[in-house]
Amino acid sequence: MTNNLPHKHANDSELRTFGRTKGKALSPYQQRLMETLYPQIKIGDDPLSGLGGYKDIWLEIGFGGAEHLIWQARQNPDIAHLGIEPFLNGVAKAVRGADEFGLENLRVLQGDARDVLAVLPDQSLSRLFILFPDPWPKAKHNKRRLINENLITQAYRVLKPGCEFRFASDIIHYVDWALWRIKAFQSKGGGGFDMPHQASQDWRTRPEDWPETRYEAKAIREGRPCHYFRFIRN
Repeated sequence: MTNNLPHKHANDSELRTFGRTKGKALSPYQQRLMETLYPQIKIGDDPLSGLGGYKDIWLEIGFGGAEHLIWQARQNPDIAHLGIEPFLNGVAKAVRGADEFGLENLRVLQGDARDVLAVLPDQSLSRLFILFPDPWPKAKHNKRRLINENLITQAYRVLKPGCEFRFASDIIHYVDWALWRIKAFQSKGGGGFDMPHQASQDWRTRPEDWPETRYEAKAIREGRPCHYFRFIRN
């Protein structure tokens, strides 16, 4: 089950931003869903095909175990939710959620989100989520981090003015890395991202419309404070 989208990111300066793509074997139920339901809800070469009836489109990059993605799709049935995740087992969980809850507004893809971002129309998304991405903590691997100048440029391009880019991490070095780059970004037209937080407590408290994920719960158990940021595309 491969992605037919062109690999527009694949060049010497764009490295893979994720590690392994498979874990333990899927259950028979999950395997059956990946063979039957996944092709029906898979994001195709035209990522927005068939979504014209929804009032907004949201995209989550690297949705992990799909807890946040499924919760948002259930809470917001009038919004189309796109989810892209390189890890097969995570995609299988999202497909299972679509089946169990009858989520007709959910589209998913096992693959590299940069391929989808590259073909999305300008100002086509109303919200973008990147929650707890792989921190690539070793200095020699920092260049593999998903949050970089190229991705921020694409995020600015595909988001509508006034709409949100949400980012979360429990790794303070990655927080500093991402904040510096997002704050420093400025489009050719002079636009960028505003951060509406007024005090540090604002980004240390998870908003009510932002459900907990299993990775976040693990970080809290292990004593790593989590940071939750909202950036507004101006």
